[in-house]
Amino acid sequence: MAIRLQLWLLLAFASVTCVSGQAPVMPYKTNWVKDGAIMAGGIGASVAGNILITNKRRLTEDDLRRLSPADVNRLDRFVAGNYSRTAELTSDFPFYGSFLTPLLLLLDDDVKQNAPQVYLLYGQAMSIAGGMYSMTAGLTRRKRPYIYTDDAPIALRTDKQATNSFYAGHTAATATAAFFVAKVYHDFNPDSPARIYLWSAAAALPVAVGYLRMRAGKHFLSDNIIGYTVGASIGILVPELHKRARNSNANLFPVTTPAYRGAMLTYSF
Repeated sequence: MAIRLQLWLLLAFASVTCVSGQAPVMPYKTNWVKDGAIMAGGIGASVAGNILITNKRRLTEDDLRRLSPADVNRLDRFVAGNYSRTAELTSDFPFYGSFLTPLLLLLDDDVKQNAPQVYLLYGQAMSIAGGMYSMTAGLTRRKRPYIYTDDAPIALRTDKQATNSFYAGHTAATATAAFFVAKVYHDFNPDSPARIYLWSAAAALPVAVGYLRMRAGKHFLSDNIIGYTVGASIGILVPELHKRARNSNANLFPVTTPAYRGAMLTYSF
């Protein structure tokens, strides 16, 4: 899943090449070198995490026979034994669709004129989300809910992916993209009445994905709660941490005259 997460990078930067220019209002400050390096680091973490996942030990049939839903904590036990191929395939529609939602921001003129910077931040947010998920899944061995049922194929239950339950990557990635859109639109349009609808949609979309992933037997409830929290935090914090500092009423200027060298402090009322 983490490798597939990188496909949206091509979509994001393809959209960047379609528009250029600088809008009169840009709430974020970006640096192509620094932000590009962070994005590259996220992609590198995804690659490293996938290597860890590839090297995981598979569960054996003997391992499966020793497992019981009673081993699962009470919060998550109701999901143990779930398996639905239909729910899994259905979850992919909002999951992959969420990667395209930032393109809706191009309908806003100010965002459109600042698209290269905005989509740089989008790429950074999604690369961080992908890297965090891959490394976490690679370093942990939490078993997926479907291994607790004989309804799931034995090949699936003994696959290396069967121990990638922690945490919910689909939910995290969907939350990252959805909350990124709501946050960016909010920052560009702080007085727009449409903000409440975007925030509501951003909150609901990963919930739908998480529900389907539980029905599919891919993740427990706690996996989805953590994935949702991680994804929403990334989607909000990446733009927030790049916001320009508000203009201060106080300004400090260097002053040089033939008789004096120093500084002058001004304050506007």
